[in-house]
Amino acid sequence: MRKTDILTPIGITLGFIMIMLAILSKGGTEGVSSFLDVASIFVVIGGLTASLLINFKMEQIKLTGNVIKETFHKNDQRMTELVEKFIHLAERARRQGILALENEMDEVDDEFLKKGILLAVDGIEPEVISDIMNAEITAMEERHYRGRAILEKAGEYAPAWGMIGTLVGLVLMLNSLTDPATLGPNMAVALLTTLYGTVLANLVFIPMKNKLEQKTEEEMFIRQIIIEGVIGVQSGQNPRILEEKLRAFLSNETAKEPNEDTKMTGEHVNET
Repeated sequence: MRKTDILTPIGITLGFIMIMLAILSKGGTEGVSSFLDVASIFVVIGGLTASLLINFKMEQIKLTGNVIKETFHKNDQRMTELVEKFIHLAERARRQGILALENEMDEVDDEFLKKGILLAVDGIEPEVISDIMNAEITAMEERHYRGRAILEKAGEYAPAWGMIGTLVGLVLMLNSLTDPATLGPNMAVALLTTLYGTVLANLVFIPMKNKLEQKTEEEMFIRQIIIEGVIGVQSGQNPRILEEKLRAFLSNETAKEPNEDTKMTGEHVNET
């Protein structure tokens, strides 16, 4: 289940609020206008867009919106619930046979888990199942990498274009040295492009890229648990043993002691 990740919008909003408070604390409302310059915005945004168009294919550029939206969502799949699902599947497989699991597929939302169980039901060898599912993990990792590469490059190019804008402003400023009164204001405008590029990189693009990278690592970890669970169910492992094996993947914060029903079920299976 996908839910909104409120930390992303909160973090971005908080960052801009802190910058605005810093501006207002020194220059008041009148100081805000000194931090706005249309030409600087054109240089940073226009240059950044041009660099991304050169660096990536149009198919990747079109996916930028979807990639950014991913940073505002999170996967609410709990690993403890995943372990409990495998315990249930293992118990049914031992009682009714592996083919009985096909009837469970309507209740499975995770397509990766469903694919693994169907491979097991079809009687595919465990080594082959592991190879197929690991290949899908590798393909997923590559897709995710290509998606966040746009944000990664944007984080690199934004400060660079900010510096280019600053250099352009300095050249224009040096051409007007005959009027000393304009040096201060012209210097301030020249530095604005560096400010814009640095803020975009460090408050938006790089944090978003890092969040997507963490999401990929979490998804890969969960899928490794699924592979172990599928192979355990197919091999007919005791549900209690499979539970202990899968719980070894969980951290101290997410792992929890089996409830009484699970303990009783495990004892019942041992007796049978």
